[in-house]
Amino acid sequence: MSDQPNLTPVRDAHKFEEHALADYMAKHVEGFQGPLEIQQFEGGQSNPTFLLNAGSGEYVLRKQPPGKLLPSAHQVDREYRVMDALYDTPVPVPKMHALCEDTSVLGTKFYIMEAVPGRVISDGTLPGFTVEQRQALYDDFARVLAALQNVDIHEVGLDNYGPPTNYYERQIGRWTKQYLASKTEEIEAMEKLIEWLPKNIPQSDRTVLVHGDFRIGNAIIHPTEPRIVALLDWELSTLGDPIADLGHFCVYMPGSKAGGARVPKDVNLRELGVPTEDEFVQNFCKHAGIDKIDNWEFYLVYNLFRLGGIIQGVYKRGLEGNASSQAALGLKDACRQRAELAWEMVEKMEARKQG
Repeated sequence: MSDQPNLTPVRDAHKFEEHALADYMAKHVEGFQGPLEIQQFEGGQSNPTFLLNAGSGEYVLRKQPPGKLLPSAHQVDREYRVMDALYDTPVPVPKMHALCEDTSVLGTKFYIMEAVPGRVISDGTLPGFTVEQRQALYDDFARVLAALQNVDIHEVGLDNYGPPTNYYERQIGRWTKQYLASKTEEIEAMEKLIEWLPKNIPQSDRTVLVHGDFRIGNAIIHPTEPRIVALLDWELSTLGDPIADLGHFCVYMPGSKAGGARVPKDVNLRELGVPTEDEFVQNFCKHAGIDKIDNWEFYLVYNLFRLGGIIQGVYKRGLEGNASSQAALGLKDACRQRAELAWEMVEKMEARKQG
């Protein structure tokens, strides 16, 4: 599997006036020099992202998609703000160059950031890595997540980045509304989760910066070393509970209890050096300085529900022709699969309580 991003010509649905972008960059990006060549990243389903090759170097442009947008979605201005605030912290992020909220320039809001060299890897088994490198990179993900949750939100000016309380109530309400707004068929498990989740939220007394989509595919890995050089895709970031990001990461881990990435039966994750879900959680706790996590399965169920809502929105945009990747149309059953897995976990949890 290639660890280089897949670049394509700008797709018809996402084309914009390239000369308008060059004029904007000449005025607002320090040191910019043309000519400008633009390609689109195939990866990512939410905000279209482009590689800009210019006479002064490479940049990355990230913008809202065209068309009617769901409420509170595609907030590229929030992405820009949070990465700009984190630039001088232990959390690795690209340098921000410019944010344009004037939709008359390219048709939607956008921002321009540094193009960080490195590898983008979506496969959690980390093909091409040695056992030691896999162990080191998973350890670095645990370290970076702990570093993110230890950021002083007051010191970096993000104490007003979101409401300070009721994180899960807010998130469950948000993704319930987004799911219903993009619903294309009846999914019984989603309806059951919508009812169950608000009644079973664990007590939380910490408010930290939450990335919202913390996973291997949203990081740039050093070109040769097993460490993160940039954490990307902050569209869903807000203030909230520190365990939310951990649960999200584990939902994507190969072999996790929440389904995780599918791996062939003949692949031995232990021999590869990929930690188990429990080992990763323990390693995070070590870096974060906490003893253990209670009610762990709630966080997996919550993240499966949330992903179901997100993916349903991506699929609906695909049907309407507005998704940032053509792969969106292949997500027809993705929401149902996650919801049904989450509800199976709930049924097991409830059976244990009664038994």
